[in-house]
Amino acid sequence: MAIAPDALSTLAPGDTDAQETQEWLEALRGVVEREGAERAYYLIDRLIDEAREDGIDIPYSANTAYINTIPVAQQPNYPGDADLELRIHAYIRWNAMAMVVRANKHSNVGGHIASFASAAALYDVGFSHFWHVASADHGGDLIFFQGHSVPGVYARAFLLGRLSEDQLDHFRREVDGRGIASYPHPWLMPDFWQFPTVSMGLGPLQAIYQARFMKYLHSRGFIDAGEGRNGRKVWAFLGDGETDEVESLGAIGMAAREKLDNLIFVINCNLQRLDGPVRGNGKIIQDLEGEFRGAGWNVIKLIWGTHWDALFARDKKGLLKKRMLELVDGDYQTFKAKNGAYVREHFFNTPELRALVADWTDDDIWQLNRGGHDLFKIFAAYDAAVNHRGKPTVILAKTIKGYGMGQAGEAMNISHQQKKMDAEAIRRFRDRFDLPVSDEQIEQVPYLRFAEDSPEAKYLHARRQALGGYLPQRRRSAAPLEIPPLSAFDGLLKASGEGREISTTMAVVRIFNILLKDRQIGRRVVPIVPDESRTFGMEGMFRQVGIWSQEGQKYLPQDHDQLMFYKESKDGQILQEGINEAGAMADWIAAATAYSVHGEAMIPFYICYSMFGPQRTFDLYWAAGDQRARGFLIGGTAGRTTLNGEGLQHQDGHSPVLTGLIPNCISYDPSFAYEVAVIIHDGLRRMFVEQEDVFYYLTAMNENYEHPEMPAGAEADILRGMYLFRKGLAADGKKAAPRVQLLGSGTIFREVIAAAALLKQDWGVDADLWGCPGLAQLARDGNAVQRWNLLHPLEKPRRSHVELCLDDTRGPVIAATDHVRLFAEQIRPFIHRRYVTLGTDGFGRSDTRERLRHFFEVDRHWVTIAALKALADEGCIKHSIVAEAITRYGIDVDKPNPLSV
Repeated sequence: MAIAPDALSTLAPGDTDAQETQEWLEALRGVVEREGAERAYYLIDRLIDEAREDGIDIPYSANTAYINTIPVAQQPNYPGDADLELRIHAYIRWNAMAMVVRANKHSNVGGHIASFASAAALYDVGFSHFWHVASADHGGDLIFFQGHSVPGVYARAFLLGRLSEDQLDHFRREVDGRGIASYPHPWLMPDFWQFPTVSMGLGPLQAIYQARFMKYLHSRGFIDAGEGRNGRKVWAFLGDGETDEVESLGAIGMAAREKLDNLIFVINCNLQRLDGPVRGNGKIIQDLEGEFRGAGWNVIKLIWGTHWDALFARDKKGLLKKRMLELVDGDYQTFKAKNGAYVREHFFNTPELRALVADWTDDDIWQLNRGGHDLFKIFAAYDAAVNHRGKPTVILAKTIKGYGMGQAGEAMNISHQQKKMDAEAIRRFRDRFDLPVSDEQIEQVPYLRFAEDSPEAKYLHARRQALGGYLPQRRRSAAPLEIPPLSAFDGLLKASGEGREISTTMAVVRIFNILLKDRQIGRRVVPIVPDESRTFGMEGMFRQVGIWSQEGQKYLPQDHDQLMFYKESKDGQILQEGINEAGAMADWIAAATAYSVHGEAMIPFYICYSMFGPQRTFDLYWAAGDQRARGFLIGGTAGRTTLNGEGLQHQDGHSPVLTGLIPNCISYDPSFAYEVAVIIHDGLRRMFVEQEDVFYYLTAMNENYEHPEMPAGAEADILRGMYLFRKGLAADGKKAAPRVQLLGSGTIFREVIAAAALLKQDWGVDADLWGCPGLAQLARDGNAVQRWNLLHPLEKPRRSHVELCLDDTRGPVIAATDHVRLFAEQIRPFIHRRYVTLGTDGFGRSDTRERLRHFFEVDRHWVTIAALKALADEGCIKHSIVAEAITRYGIDVDKPNPLSV
């Protein structure tokens, strides 16, 4: 269609026929009006497909206009009393601010005001209309609260009578037991908080895997998660700055692939990080829309509030949309730090835009609100999210950081760190939200509460009762399980037999199989592995219990004709996470907290390369401790010298040191199958019968060797961490031979046993052998004993288990492990004689196990030399014997220190 020359100047870039363009647009509007948006979407989609088939390059765009996803015409009616709710919200805002300000008047304990100020309405709508508590009618929703917003959660709990004024006054003052936690901490508030979230990025990641595990439990018949609007949901609140953390977005592709329509992210887009703008030169909402939509999520943009609706209705040319899209977040932040006159001049910056607000005052312009502060827009977004099927949903809510704080921090770069407000700022806050605080009370910043018979108080309670009860809340226990007796593991308590070599990893897998077949708890066992099943000898479980998949197995596996073929099924038990240790750990946490979250005790076993466990995902290990997880973590291929061919990045010499730092993690480094069996059985008892809030970390090695029978009566001492494996032979003749005490754990204990033979055979030295699978437990016991003795100076001193074991022995003590020296050094304070430790300090490398153990100076010859040197230093033998042993065993005295190469 031809175009007049004088019309060319009005064409949009790339448009060669404005009239034809207009006709297409009018046709589209006609379809929308007559047949609806879905039909229009279908036609556009078909046109794009047809164009691509004809070879036209049409790049995919995941971005939409910078407006609300839900148009005004599609907003549902608001079900609540908005005026009453706004009054309640004002009290909550005030109390949240007051709590932080009062806490910082006479201390430096901190607290955050601005984050909740920006997100208050987002939480209030959820509390009032969406979030269910576990009850007879509903399994309960899971809410991951953003850590920096907890003052608002406490403020609401205070209005409901769940927290006292004294508790609020002891915000962040927990030592005396009167206060409340700085952030969501289940360990410190076990009846209140469910999930720890302030280590940013972990909340979003865990929320995804909690939603997935909910699907797992539902498909396996443990829970009824429901469907659609009335189904159980997982809600995760996070800040736009938090999405910079790789964990925040790292698993969103999995969430879409798994069709987790029970998952809702609410991202509070106040456009600010902790120090300044998130995307000052860009648009964080547009960036996140592209990432989530591209990953396959349902995206709801909640940008503009109700006051903008009239302007959009006036704007017939799309000038507002164009202006909104061309501005960057740095501009939007500045607008809200100024005033209405500034916005008129700098936002409405053309004659056409100024005309839209010509009859508005500067105050009218200043009242133009953002969607994340508008109850009606928020409700519409939440309602759409809970009704969406087939995909997870993300709500991108635009807010103002420090909303209501005025010059004390509203939309300012300093907002996040604001913990104090002067009297004038507090007065303005009061006036803005029309609160009943007199000028004389401003300095005291009093807490506000509604009378019990007030409409507001009744409404608050009624809304929560309609949703099942009060949030947040956490259950502490589930029904105890009936575990098998220790005798169920008899095959592991006895010697493996001559020539029958297994690894401790194989022992762990055998225990898996025994438990999976147990009639009482077998279906509750959750094996978790990050794509290394065959490495750990678990492939037999594929056919036995299957790999869980919501879709089952739609393909014929390549190895279907083999005995141990790859099998996925809708009711499978194994969770296989791919090459993803963080995801597998989040899986484990979901299973390990199921007793609390779902009221169903599950028994998770997560096994991975130990180097990629605590070292790679320690933040999640720590979070597991905080949320009182229960289950078993297996550090496979542990030790610096057992994974001999993999080299520096794979060889672990420190995971038991790391896990020993977590107060409720019970850490062991076993050498033999019977130790593994005793420890796991005790863990089952403590966690799932006695319901202790502990979890276990066990190392497991991939080295095969014969396993002896458990020494008689050793069970209790194995659990304490140290037991007598074998008493040294009595000295020949009348004169007692020199004697040493040899301690070991993991595979290096076998080198220690061999060293005892060398000492006797080559040098006439007797050695008592002590298995020490629980060095971390020995250290905790010893420290507890020392503390008791310190505080009870007039009473008979107690003795640590190490002291009791060594009490009737003589000679220096030598300890060797496949871990860094610090591991064995933990018990030095409780050994009141010469103590020598050997360990694998330094970077790993590839070679044979024999050469690696010599390199790291932990093999039988180094243990022997260390024992002889200790005896010589005590005057029991001559130092020349040590020199002779060095020569006999071919030790290079100029060998470099392994820590330095």
